[in-house]
Amino acid sequence: MKALLSLTAGLALLVAVPQTTNAQIATPAASPKSVVQQRVGLTDVTITYSRPSAKGRKIFGDKDVVPYGQRWRTGANQTTSIKFSDDVTVEGKKVPAGEYGLYTIPGKTEWTVVLNKSLKQGADVAGFKDDQDVARFTIKPYVVPSYVAQNVAAKNQGKIETFTISFTDLTPATANVAMEWELTGAKFKVTSEVDTKVMAQIDEKVVKNATPSANDLAAAAVYYYDNNKDLKQALAWMQKANEKDPKFWNVHTEAKIRMKMKDYKGATAAAEQSKKLALASTPPNTDYAKMNDDLVAEAKKTTK
Repeated sequence: MKALLSLTAGLALLVAVPQTTNAQIATPAASPKSVVQQRVGLTDVTITYSRPSAKGRKIFGDKDVVPYGQRWRTGANQTTSIKFSDDVTVEGKKVPAGEYGLYTIPGKTEWTVVLNKSLKQGADVAGFKDDQDVARFTIKPYVVPSYVAQNVAAKNQGKIETFTISFTDLTPATANVAMEWELTGAKFKVTSEVDTKVMAQIDEKVVKNATPSANDLAAAAVYYYDNNKDLKQALAWMQKANEKDPKFWNVHTEAKIRMKMKDYKGATAAAEQSKKLALASTPPNTDYAKMNDDLVAEAKKTTK
């Protein structure tokens, strides 16, 4: 009995002893990691970087922070990386699909941007190998717009406290990558090859397809219209789409194509049909009804 009690007490003691682990205490990073992604045309562009803060320091040109004329990892901690899902053009330089280190050499009036195969340099800019460069180009820095807008009225007002990389000035095929910190910004343009890819899809799904879907016909027509290609072909495709499955937005596009071709009578007829379809939808689409009214009014004004 005594032995049983001793065993029970021993087990209780073991349970009461707190378990220790080797897990490290987690604390917030001084320069937290960030990932920004943007689809440019049909290409996904992903940037992974760490974001240091100014903390009252002068940043660019300060020998202890980001000196002029020296390579910078474009952030903190590990090397900033930029990844392209397809081949792109960066500031006029052809860059194959892949992931690259994004390095910069800031200067007072000019920055050099380098895309390099190495993703492991980090702060070791002295060990950088130029023969691993994929692209190198120069850009002009600028004073950050928020600081200009504040008219430098107060200390630190309008400054970018934490280093930020973002995508700006988006178009269907391009975007700028903006790098901003404290008072200074610099940006470069990424261009995605869109037309070749879209035309290949149109060739496969519409031109060479004996029975293209209404959606594919409409998409091909819209692309031709938006990019000032063969309007007669765009109209033929959109008419086929509307014969198969008339949607008010597609019939409205037919009206716009006819308007662009100066077929004002046909544009008016298509707009009126689109308006009827829009108002008969559930719920009624009054926005499209108004757009069709505006198109009809424009057609009448043009024919006077």
